[in-house]
Amino acid sequence: MNTRLSWDQYFMTITRQVAERSTCLRAKVGAVIVRDKNILATGYNGAPAGLPHCTDVGCLVYQSKTPSGEIEENCYRTIHAEMNAIAQAAKNGVSIRDADIYVTHTPCIHCLKVLINTGIKRIFYEKEYKLHTLQELLRAADVVLHQVVVEPR
Repeated sequence: MNTRLSWDQYFMTITRQVAERSTCLRAKVGAVIVRDKNILATGYNGAPAGLPHCTDVGCLVYQSKTPSGEIEENCYRTIHAEMNAIAQAAKNGVSIRDADIYVTHTPCIHCLKVLINTGIKRIFYEKEYKLHTLQELLRAADVVLHQVVVEPR
């Protein structure tokens, strides 16, 4: 008997495939925005369209310090997958209010703030990434994180 993927597993599998387009040297991240079981937009982390990619010219990594003193590293060259998916929806005039987003990793704090402002209420992720940095925002926001497990087939 063949077992069908759940909708969450289906969209997470697509999100993994979107991540394969990533041009980031540190992590391949994909995002898929969905409403009513329809894909509205996709995004992956990489340089803005037409600009040099990290895979071609290297990263532009900088360090910053969180309020707790933790050192963070980010790349000036890269746009995160969630932001690219939101930008794709905006570019094409697609409303994403009340949609869901599937992301290969939990969003960073900056992406979470933008997702809150877009009206996305549910964030589905496969892998945890700095989840501890999101707790304060998640307590105050009307957004829920759900982990999706996709078993190898």
